[in-house]
Amino acid sequence: MKKDYYEIFGIRREASESEIKKAYRKLAMQYHPDRNPGDKEAEEKFKEAAEAYEILNNPEKRQLYDQYGHRGVDSSFGGGVDFDISDALRTFMEGFGGFGDFFGGRRSSGRQQRVGSDLQLRLALTLEEIAKGVEKNIRIKRLGTCNKCGGTGSESSNGVTTCHMCHGSGEVRQVSRSVFGQFVNVSTCPTCHGEGQIVSQPCSVCRGEGRVRKDEEIKVRIPAGVSTGNYLSRRGEGNKGPRNGPAGDLIILIEEKEHPLFERHGDDVLYELPVGYSQLVMGSEIEVPTLNGKVKLKIPGRTQAGKIFRLKGKGIPELNGFGRGDLLVQVFLYTPDKLNSEEKKLIEKLAEFEKEHLKKYSRHKSKKKKGFFKQFV
Repeated sequence: MKKDYYEIFGIRREASESEIKKAYRKLAMQYHPDRNPGDKEAEEKFKEAAEAYEILNNPEKRQLYDQYGHRGVDSSFGGGVDFDISDALRTFMEGFGGFGDFFGGRRSSGRQQRVGSDLQLRLALTLEEIAKGVEKNIRIKRLGTCNKCGGTGSESSNGVTTCHMCHGSGEVRQVSRSVFGQFVNVSTCPTCHGEGQIVSQPCSVCRGEGRVRKDEEIKVRIPAGVSTGNYLSRRGEGNKGPRNGPAGDLIILIEEKEHPLFERHGDDVLYELPVGYSQLVMGSEIEVPTLNGKVKLKIPGRTQAGKIFRLKGKGIPELNGFGRGDLLVQVFLYTPDKLNSEEKKLIEKLAEFEKEHLKKYSRHKSKKKKGFFKQFV
């Protein structure tokens, strides 16, 4: 079982962004591979800290984690993270660029490609789709590779030159000295934005960006049991980065459509069943709808209006689990809007009958009504 991200850093759940960064810096420097060569335990702790930082330093992911725990950012649902050591080192360098020199060991090549932005879209699903899981074809508009220049952003093969500021390294270095020794500060080159190259002859189609807007279709598999607020993260399916930079992620937010018959309560589904007076008194067998077809429900005689019947396993599957909710059928007395003369005579006779029974009932102390959950059978 994964550790709680807040426990990894030893901070409160209400911790500020600066507190999170400070806690991460402390652990990352303690367990960095350059300081612990060949130490597998230290490497795991370094990856663990980077994973926690990746979630807690992102407001949207942190909110999902606070609300749903690890399940809300679980990579098995498409969200969250699936870290290896290269991911952890990338997070470290992005969060605290230049600290590789602090250890006197290896550091990144410096030259980097700009990552494209993430995309978000909302996907509305019916209860039936949620109950079974569904595969959807979705059309999205995103920035993709320019076909004319192949993503280089250059009109010709010799239209890209080495950055004069960083000389192709993608970063600039400043050395400072103090009584404690020499310190090297490494930062991204402001001229080429870390790419190490400058496009001198921009492509006529993408204007040097190396990417253009495209209308594309993707196929998405949604697992059973999702609900409004869940999300699916597709890595590398967001906007393409400038000049062949890596693509961002596609975040698919789940929304649940309102159902004409059913009302969802967690993994349970409520259905209100209209019945006649005679069916409540005499008992009846009635066909009721479920999310997977119709079933027969036996209503015993002398059933009170408002009674709730529980049909096991007829609700929503548990997300990433093995259980399934139930269908709750609540019966209520149906009263007609209009009556013909013959129907009125029958109702009048019934009223006389009810009048006598209500007199007998009023002589006894009324029993306390059962609580909502005590009504289930």
